Formats: sequence, C-alpha cells, structure tokens
Amino acid sequence: MRRSEPLRPPAPRRRTLLAGALVTVALAACAPLAPRGTVGAAPRPLMNAFVLEGRLSATDGRQAASGRVEWEHAAQADRLTLLSPLGQVVARLDSDPDGARLLSADGTQRDAASADALLPEVLGVDVPSARLPRWVQGAPDGGAEVRERDAAGRPLLVIDHGWRIDYLAYADDRPDALPARLDISRGDARIRLLIDSWTALP
Repeated sequence: MRRSEPLRPPAPRRRTLLAGALVTVALAACAPLAPRGTVGAAPRPLMNAFVLEGRLSATDGRQAASGRVEWEHAAQADRLTLLSPLGQVVARLDSDPDGARLLSADGTQRDAASADALLPEVLGVDVPSARLPRWVQGAPDGGAEVRERDAAGRPLLVIDHGWRIDYLAYADDRPDALPARLDISRGDARIRLLIDSWTALP
C-alpha cells in the first residue's frame, strides 16, 4: 500500500501564497518601530504674569557677568532688575508697548524702541526677549523643537530659533513643575539661570 503524501496546493496557488508571504514580510520590515518607553508631552501651562527671582550668569565668550536677578513679567510690561552678589542694583530694564528704558546704577538712563535693543547691555548676550517668558517656564511654542523629554514628559532639550535651551532641573517631580535650573546658549553666548522662587501674578 502506497504511503499517502501531504496535500499540496497546485503550483500556481503555491506561487501566489509565497508572493503574498513575501509582501507581508517586506511591509513589516518597512513599518516604523515604536520606540520603547516613549513618554508623551506633559501639559505645560503658561503663566501670563509672574515674578521670578534667582541667580544668573552670562557670557558672550569674551566677557562674563553674574549676580542676582528679579524679573516681573506681565502681558504688556516687564521689569528686569539685576543686582550684584551683595544685593546692590546694577541695572533695571523696564519695557512696555511704548518702548524700553534702561536705568544704570550711576543714574544714567537710555531709551530704545524695544527691550531687544537694550538687553545685550544688561546681560552681555543678544537674546530674544519675546521668547524668554516661554523658555524660562519650560513651555516652548509650536515653532520650537523639543528634542528630549524626561520621564515625566517635561522638556529637557529645546532648539528654538537657533538657540539651545537645556533644562537641568525642575522645582519638583510634578509634570507641570516649573524649571529650577536651565542653560540658554547659541555659539559662545550662554546664559545660566538658577531660579530660587516663582510667584504667579493675577
């Protein structure tokens, strides 16, 4: 008695099944792999008005300065006060829709159309003042590129208009916690900010 052989589909059908299997394998190989441990973006509420107090150091690669900083920010006005390590006022920069005014420790005042024209005299770095409120809060806008996030979904590294913002520490472990330490840099220009306290304003 002849041993039975396993049933095989006709040759054309075998070729069709083989081709289908190859297509499936090829599509699977092309499909993007989901990264393991991907963390979604944490909600980052933006304060329209706040008071920030901390310590700041800035350099343009040739000169450096450091001291304490007090920044009162509102929707239509800003007051940035720089103080020496001993607490003496070094400079105060006020800005609003009408322009900007820089008052130095010796009593001299300079006026300009915007804070951007005077901020380099205060910090020694030509940083865009309009983007600073979002940067210091860890809440970059849609035009910025968030390249790294921490385990809570908060920004760790942001690239915005050629500037690099590194978030080195947050105030606590909550997803919406505000930054406590950050570096802002582009080329040789660098601003390091250690934030001691945040106060939300109405």
